[in-house]
Amino acid sequence: MWLNRASNSLTTTAAAALFIALAPFVQALWPMPSEYHDGKIGVEIKRSDFMIKSNVTSSSVLNAAIERYQYLVEHEFFDSPYSFNEGALKTSGYIYSLQVDVQSAQDVLDLETDESYTLEVPIEGKAALSAKTPFGAVRGLETFSQLIVANSGRKMIKNAPIIIVDAPKFTHRGILLDTSRNFYHVDSILRTLDAMSYNKLNVLHWHVVDAFSWPIESKVHPELTEKGMYSMDMRYSYQDVKKIINYAKNRAIRIMPEFNMPANTFVIGEAHPEIMSCLNKQPNWDKYAVEPPSGQLNIADPRAVSFAFDIITEYSRLFIDLGFHIGGNSINMDCWKEDPVIELYVRDHPGESVESLAVGWFTQMVGKLADMGKIPFLYEEPDSVSKLVDKGYRVIASPWNRYHLDCGHGSWLSNFEGSSWCDPYKGWQQIYNYDPLANITEPEKQKLVLGGEVVLFSAHIRVRRDHVVGNFDPITNATRDAAKVAPRLTDQRFRMVARGIMAEPLQPLWCIRHPEACVHPTVAS
Repeated sequence: MWLNRASNSLTTTAAAALFIALAPFVQALWPMPSEYHDGKIGVEIKRSDFMIKSNVTSSSVLNAAIERYQYLVEHEFFDSPYSFNEGALKTSGYIYSLQVDVQSAQDVLDLETDESYTLEVPIEGKAALSAKTPFGAVRGLETFSQLIVANSGRKMIKNAPIIIVDAPKFTHRGILLDTSRNFYHVDSILRTLDAMSYNKLNVLHWHVVDAFSWPIESKVHPELTEKGMYSMDMRYSYQDVKKIINYAKNRAIRIMPEFNMPANTFVIGEAHPEIMSCLNKQPNWDKYAVEPPSGQLNIADPRAVSFAFDIITEYSRLFIDLGFHIGGNSINMDCWKEDPVIELYVRDHPGESVESLAVGWFTQMVGKLADMGKIPFLYEEPDSVSKLVDKGYRVIASPWNRYHLDCGHGSWLSNFEGSSWCDPYKGWQQIYNYDPLANITEPEKQKLVLGGEVVLFSAHIRVRRDHVVGNFDPITNATRDAAKVAPRLTDQRFRMVARGIMAEPLQPLWCIRHPEACVHPTVAS
């Protein structure tokens, strides 16, 4: 029985209609492809001799992907939670192989990389996957793997023939992972990259350092790591970084580093206090920083500028991605205004101010990044994405009230019982229903929205799963309702768990098996 909002009366009609609406979405394709056409025939995967083949052998990315998905097809035995009572399904014919054809073997991964693909599954014989790049083929291989389900001891694909034409709506679909507040070992990062690839996310925004620690090796300033790492086994060597970058590339994921400056840089002061302002002010740290320990690079000191140039130069060479994030958030003007060096500089330079010094700082940093051939990224905190695109900026949406995953766990200050700064906890529905293009109607301005990324600052959070940006259904030209999406997402969650990703449950299993019975009555209609 459900409460019908329009009539304000109890009725079973809404429940029946909802159940019918939910049924077609049980096919666990995540995210939903741009175009999807299917039939009504079940086909079996010929496990004994099934092979994935390609028209090129010179792409290391494609070769690695074929090896991974060949293993998955052979060894994964995914039994959907929705299939608990369906019994043996009829199949007509076998799929013996998947032929992968790419137009170019070039392995260049950047903002302009084409990730589109076309996948065809017939009712007999050979499935076909075509893509312009190896990275599009990676996406198509994941989709093919999601079509395969277990049934009565067999592996099969339901509803053949199937034709899928797919391309991402946004070029940037990311996760920010903070490794400064708490350290994540390389294996955890690699597992996160696996989870991202299963969900077709393509950017790991690596928030490498912050005020708390400097966990990455520096060959130019080795003292940063020596004095800034938590311990010898909590640091990333050059070799570790290169391993992560290569692992990510093979999964069509870019690694965009962030070295936050000039704020949130206390840890630099452990090695170089001479170039710092308001270093570890106690006990009134809150006057100088949003969280302890306080400390900002001294923007009036040429040595601080030279140091920042060293960091940009060194890590621009280590991290091969064109994107390079230099932070720029959480700046505290009081920190600089009370610094005697900055006070003296402003006094001796009429027309200068702390604000103009800050602008000059970022102008120099952006210029240095341009010299290194990098695209600079910075934080901005406007009221809306639309205000930024109105000014002509390219934007990656990451709103605190939608995309921050570290919210709702309380404060990490030991003597404070209050909430975290971004409460409440963000459930998957809030993340999924956010539209980065809201209130942006002009096509040219929509193109400036590169995509979005969820944020995981790690004060007291473990790495966990994420959800894909965007809730618009290109097939029906309508906004997808979360209740209709839940079965697909739940199926995807079970598949990820089977692949070794510790994704948290979304609902009790009973609700998963009875989706029509676990919808809020005042929301159902």
